[in-house]
Amino acid sequence: MADADALALTRPPGLLRRLSALLYDLILLFGMLLLAATLVIVPTSALTGHEIWIEGWPMRLFQLYLVLVGYGFFAYFWRYGGQTLGMRSWRFRLVRADGQPLTAADVRRRLLWSTLVLAPLGLFWVPFDPAGLAPHDRLSATQPRLVPK
Repeated sequence: MADADALALTRPPGLLRRLSALLYDLILLFGMLLLAATLVIVPTSALTGHEIWIEGWPMRLFQLYLVLVGYGFFAYFWRYGGQTLGMRSWRFRLVRADGQPLTAADVRRRLLWSTLVLAPLGLFWVPFDPAGLAPHDRLSATQPRLVPK
């Protein structure tokens, strides 16, 4: 618990650090989405002889699949370690408002609020917030905290 207490006492990362980590994560996520799409498109095209998701429900299912891959990327890293690879590079992690690690329910709540607030846009509130938090941080009762060196 000493590690959680130490994180609770640190300050949240600034806007530039959070945007930098997000950019890093988006590059990694793009690679994951490319792989995920390839794992569906190549076998399906080989079996049918053509791409079947140009329109209609196959395209909607494919889009839902890619959204779930993206959510899975963030959910996995936030739940198991509190950091994505970008957050690890920029030395901050997510914790609950009480300083404890995130639970599965916390991760779901953060993903929901991040989506509704459009996280990259919500980050621009960080410099104006007295505690340095974004709207989705407050609404999900989670906080990014700098990791001490």
